[in-house]
Amino acid sequence: MHNDNIGALTHEVSSASRRRRAIELLVIAALVFAAAYIGTAATIPNISTWYAALNKPSFNPPNWLFGPVWTVLYGVMVWSYWRVLNAARGQPSLGLATFAFGVQLVLNALWSVVFFGMHRPGLALLVVAALEVSVIVMILRFARIDRWAAGSQLPYAFWVAFASILNLSIFLLNLPDAVAS
Repeated sequence: MHNDNIGALTHEVSSASRRRRAIELLVIAALVFAAAYIGTAATIPNISTWYAALNKPSFNPPNWLFGPVWTVLYGVMVWSYWRVLNAARGQPSLGLATFAFGVQLVLNALWSVVFFGMHRPGLALLVVAALEVSVIVMILRFARIDRWAAGSQLPYAFWVAFASILNLSIFLLNLPDAVAS
């Protein structure tokens, strides 16, 4: 009879833990996709107008590619932070990893607002440079906790590096317009 009580208690704790982890996953997804929504809201209205009128480098990807790429990157971002959260619960390293994650998330949304929403590619260069640094710091913080989570963010770092080069190229190709705006 004693073993039945232990088994029931273990099942309740396990069930509560699974519920808590599922709720955490949903909260992380909501935060990440809120940042994505902010970026999208600043971007979409400007694609066919302001952005279409800019001079762009030959390596500029087609507009349709950005949505799927960002969707995958955001999804992996949710998964990787969720892994870090569960691996480092109660450890001091979680605070720095969470801070790095939050900083890069804010800068991610801010870049779209500055570049597309404000039409300021020069200022957006500063934001995207800070974003790249924050993504690298996040990866390094994640690596101390969960190497899979850290490694899964490498495509994000490469994509932001590419976006930085693209941002710089657009800024330079539109310099008289960029200075005027």
